[in-house]
Amino acid sequence: MRLVRGATAGSAEISWDPLKALSPEAVSEFDAVVHLAGKSIADRWTQSKKTSIRESRRVGTRNLAEALANAPQRPRVLLAASAIGYYGDRGDEVLSEQSAAGNDFLATVCREWEAATEPARSAGIRTVNCRIGIVLSATGGALAKMLLPFRFGLGGRFGDGTQWWSWIHLNDVIGAFVHAMENASLDGPVNLVAPNPVTNAEFTKVLGSVLRRPTLFPVPAFAARLALGEMADQLLLASQRVTAGNLAASGYSFHYPQLRDALEHSVRSDQ
Repeated sequence: MRLVRGATAGSAEISWDPLKALSPEAVSEFDAVVHLAGKSIADRWTQSKKTSIRESRRVGTRNLAEALANAPQRPRVLLAASAIGYYGDRGDEVLSEQSAAGNDFLATVCREWEAATEPARSAGIRTVNCRIGIVLSATGGALAKMLLPFRFGLGGRFGDGTQWWSWIHLNDVIGAFVHAMENASLDGPVNLVAPNPVTNAEFTKVLGSVLRRPTLFPVPAFAARLALGEMADQLLLASQRVTAGNLAASGYSFHYPQLRDALEHSVRSDQ
């Protein structure tokens, strides 16, 4: 069963506007609920865009959590998306689920996003806040946007390249969600990142090698800021060296723990 915006395509879908209340009866009798909805952040952040990003996560998540909390038959688990943006820009600091939150825009969004699941947690539903890293998929997200310039030999690091990028292959995102559904030891924040984060310079080097292209065209920090504004600092230039402590401790085995293998699989899938 899927919650969808707009008209439904059959009995397997429920129409819902995330900014409006949801009937508890509509979400009753499900064993597990996965909530990923939120406005895309991949655009220049105007004030209205930032408000939309924030409210789509905070309000939508709270509406769902309240409906689940009041459902005649509640699910046993809610898996709710969050992001490693929770930690803000932290340099070389190694970050675990116990690390403090940052204080920039994305960190604030993530804090409110996670707090919005509280009605479900208070009602006794096991609630996992999945802090997702940079997802590697050739069909969407950051990697998909990077592939075209890199394939033309126009790729390069962002800024000085020393910022840490904590990534995860799409297959491991899916695998981790299934694992979290089945593993009752996972509750609260869980970092969804591969066990081997790399610097942006290393990421660039490996991607160029996988594509057999040079990476001689770095994007200076000032140019990224000029093109993307605040988003450049918090997405491309921010450093988040995140560990997958809770996920690893629960026994999850990564399909793609190494960056080269993850990129090779992603690139092959796009060909």
